[in-house]
Amino acid sequence: MNTPINFVGHNVEVTAALKEYANEKLSRLENMGAVITHFNVTFTIEKLNQIAKATLHIKGAEIHASEESSDMYAAIDGLADKLNRQIKKHRDSEKEH
Repeated sequence: MNTPINFVGHNVEVTAALKEYANEKLSRLENMGAVITHFNVTFTIEKLNQIAKATLHIKGAEIHASEESSDMYAAIDGLADKLNRQIKKHRDSEKEH
């Protein structure tokens, strides 16, 4: 991925394996043709919920997404899907103008 991802953990240690998995999943977003300038990901554990949140900046927009699961890796998968849909929606709306 050309854009470095800034990882932050709240009540959780961001391990190398977690970073590597998230990098692998989220780096696919750049293949959609979006130029990502900033990318922040926050991992949080609240009681039994594991939450992955992301904010990314692309040309003309700031995109936010969040996903909750009982497993952090599943939360990352869901987060990547949500970001993928939002980038696609933004790209499609730009083409209409």
